[in-house]
Amino acid sequence: MSAHCQLTGAQPGFGNAISHSHRRTSRRFDPNIQRKRYWLPSEGRYVRLRLSAKAIKTVDTIGVEAAVARIRARGVKV
Repeated sequence: MSAHCQLTGAQPGFGNAISHSHRRTSRRFDPNIQRKRYWLPSEGRYVRLRLSAKAIKTVDTIGVEAAVARIRARGVKV
């Protein structure tokens, strides 16, 4: 699976690497994706999510229940 955040939908961006001589070659900017396990009290189980570093901070703010609800609203299976 590609570098893709389940909560924010962040995915790789594309651009050019520019050398000292100013030659351009294609490159890819990947989001900082981490696998993190959260306890989901409503279901009595752990869920393992692939989140960007920014999304991990969002989960800390809004809570895991709201985050999982947002992920499911995007149509991603948890």
